[in-house]
Amino acid sequence: MKNLVKLLMAFILLQANLVLADNLSSLSISAVMTPKEQIMLDINDGTGHYVLMVKREGQSTGSGLLAGASVTEYGRHDVTPGLNGNPSGYLVFGKGEGNVAYIKWTVRTIYLTGKDGIPQMNDNGFWEVVSGTGSFKGMKGAGILHIRLAPIPSDRIFSLEGKITVP
Repeated sequence: MKNLVKLLMAFILLQANLVLADNLSSLSISAVMTPKEQIMLDINDGTGHYVLMVKREGQSTGSGLLAGASVTEYGRHDVTPGLNGNPSGYLVFGKGEGNVAYIKWTVRTIYLTGKDGIPQMNDNGFWEVVSGTGSFKGMKGAGILHIRLAPIPSDRIFSLEGKITVP
């Protein structure tokens, strides 16, 4: 009887893990984000330090639940060019009527000098799901985030990779 109980418990745990695995999916998306509104505070101390509050918009491409969604960034970028920065904010993904995912992100900006002697911006950090509505209700997830310069100087490319679960 004891072995039967152990076998039954093992079967239940296996089934639970299979259900969780079915709900866990990979995310690998990018979006070219174009500024729509900006407010900038220049810290006039000779360092170039600034704080930029920006609303950017774009469309996600790639694979996973948020691929093909419209994306809006609400960001705060506290940066000292050539030295470092602490950008953070929210990404709002919309996909169809009433399906909205809210993602909080944080990156650390580090400038690395290339062979040409010019400091290059490196934005690397993480993201996490905060909330969702519609088909995104109850969604959880987290992963890594990279922000890169785009061919148009005012645009940025946001790349997210990670895992998402939906109930």
